[in-house]
Amino acid sequence: MKKIIILRNEYNSLDTLYNYFKNKSTLDCAKEYDKWEMRTEDNGRIAQCIVLKKSGMHAIKLHFVEDNTVKINHVIPNSVMNAYFGKSQEARQNIIEIITGKIKSALLASSQQKAFQ
Repeated sequence: MKKIIILRNEYNSLDTLYNYFKNKSTLDCAKEYDKWEMRTEDNGRIAQCIVLKKSGMHAIKLHFVEDNTVKINHVIPNSVMNAYFGKSQEARQNIIEIITGKIKSALLASSQQKAFQ
Protein backbone atom coordinates (compact mmCIF):
# COMPACT_ATOMS: atom_id res chain seq x y z
CA MET A 1 0.00 0.00 0.00
CA LYS A 2 1.57 3.18 -1.16
CA LYS A 3 0.48 6.47 -2.64
CA ILE A 4 2.21 9.45 -4.25
CA ILE A 5 0.78 12.92 -3.50
CA ILE A 6 1.79 16.30 -4.91
CA LEU A 7 1.73 19.07 -2.28
CA ARG A 8 1.36 22.82 -2.44
CA ASN A 9 4.55 24.90 -2.25
CA GLU A 10 3.85 25.98 1.35
CA TYR A 11 4.38 22.37 2.52
CA ASN A 12 7.58 21.67 0.60
CA SER A 13 9.73 20.58 3.55
CA LEU A 14 9.55 17.83 6.14
CA ASP A 15 9.51 20.36 9.00
CA THR A 16 6.54 22.37 7.70
CA LEU A 17 4.61 19.18 6.97
CA TYR A 18 5.43 17.85 10.45
CA ASN A 19 4.22 21.08 12.09
CA TYR A 20 0.99 20.91 10.09
CA PHE A 21 0.26 17.33 11.18
CA LYS A 22 1.31 18.04 14.76
CA ASN A 23 -1.26 20.86 15.00
CA LYS A 24 -4.11 19.52 12.82
CA SER A 25 -4.08 15.73 13.10
CA THR A 26 -5.72 13.68 15.84
CA LEU A 27 -3.22 10.85 15.25
CA ASP A 28 0.15 10.60 17.00
CA CYS A 29 2.72 12.38 14.85
CA ALA A 30 6.49 11.93 15.03
CA LYS A 31 9.51 12.81 12.92
CA GLU A 32 11.81 9.77 12.93
CA TYR A 33 14.67 8.22 11.04
CA ASP A 34 13.44 5.94 8.29
CA LYS A 35 14.21 2.53 9.78
CA TRP A 36 11.78 0.75 7.46
CA GLU A 37 13.51 1.48 4.14
CA MET A 38 16.95 2.55 5.41
CA ARG A 39 17.07 5.49 2.99
CA THR A 40 20.05 7.81 3.16
CA GLU A 41 20.42 11.50 2.41
CA ASP A 42 23.01 13.00 0.08
CA ASN A 43 25.49 13.42 2.93
CA GLY A 44 25.26 9.72 3.91
CA ARG A 45 23.08 10.08 7.02
CA ILE A 46 19.87 8.12 7.48
CA ALA A 47 16.94 10.06 6.01
CA GLN A 48 14.04 11.20 8.17
CA CYS A 49 10.32 10.70 7.64
CA ILE A 50 7.04 11.61 9.32
CA VAL A 51 5.11 8.82 11.03
CA LEU A 52 1.39 9.18 11.75
CA LYS A 53 0.39 6.43 14.21
CA LYS A 54 -3.09 5.05 14.63
CA SER A 55 -1.98 2.19 16.90
CA GLY A 56 1.03 -0.02 17.62
CA MET A 57 0.30 -2.04 14.47
CA HIS A 58 -0.94 0.65 12.09
CA ALA A 59 0.74 3.81 10.89
CA ILE A 60 1.70 5.61 7.72
CA LYS A 61 5.10 6.98 6.83
CA LEU A 62 5.59 10.05 4.65
CA HIS A 63 8.79 11.11 2.94
CA PHE A 64 9.67 13.37 0.05
CA VAL A 65 10.68 11.75 -3.24
CA GLU A 66 10.93 15.10 -5.09
CA ASP A 67 10.48 18.76 -4.18
CA ASN A 68 6.68 18.81 -3.80
CA THR A 69 5.98 15.09 -4.04
CA VAL A 70 5.41 12.89 -0.99
CA LYS A 71 5.32 9.11 -0.91
CA ILE A 72 3.04 7.53 1.70
CA ASN A 73 3.49 3.92 2.84
CA HIS A 74 1.80 1.79 5.46
CA VAL A 75 4.23 0.71 8.21
CA ILE A 76 4.17 -1.03 11.57
CA PRO A 77 5.56 1.59 14.01
CA ASN A 78 6.38 -0.74 16.90
CA SER A 79 9.92 -2.14 16.43
CA VAL A 80 9.16 -5.54 17.98
CA MET A 81 5.92 -5.98 16.05
CA ASN A 82 7.66 -4.84 12.86
CA ALA A 83 10.31 -7.52 13.38
CA TYR A 84 7.60 -10.22 13.44
CA PHE A 85 5.00 -8.81 11.04
CA GLY A 86 6.95 -6.35 8.87
CA LYS A 87 8.11 -7.05 5.35
CA SER A 88 11.54 -8.60 5.21
CA GLN A 89 13.99 -6.59 3.11
CA GLU A 90 16.18 -9.61 2.42
CA ALA A 91 16.54 -10.67 -1.20
CA ARG A 92 16.46 -14.36 -0.29
CA GLN A 93 13.91 -15.67 2.19
CA ASN A 94 13.64 -19.19 3.51
CA ILE A 95 10.42 -21.17 3.08
CA ILE A 96 9.20 -20.46 6.63
CA GLU A 97 9.52 -16.70 6.09
CA ILE A 98 7.60 -16.98 2.82
CA ILE A 99 4.77 -19.04 4.36
CA THR A 100 4.43 -16.86 7.48
CA GLY A 101 4.55 -13.76 5.27
CA LYS A 102 1.61 -15.03 3.19
CA ILE A 103 -0.39 -15.91 6.33
CA LYS A 104 0.38 -12.51 7.85
CA SER A 105 -0.65 -10.74 4.66
CA ALA A 106 -3.95 -12.62 4.57
CA LEU A 107 -4.73 -11.81 8.22
CA LEU A 108 -3.60 -8.17 8.31
CA ALA A 109 -4.44 -6.94 4.80
CA SER A 110 -7.97 -5.68 5.48
CA SER A 111 -7.13 -3.90 8.75
CA GLN A 112 -4.00 -2.33 7.22
CA GLN A 113 -6.04 -1.11 4.26
CA LYS A 114 -8.58 0.51 6.64
CA ALA A 115 -5.82 2.22 8.60
CA PHE A 116 -4.16 3.42 5.39
CA GLN A 117 -7.42 4.93 4.11
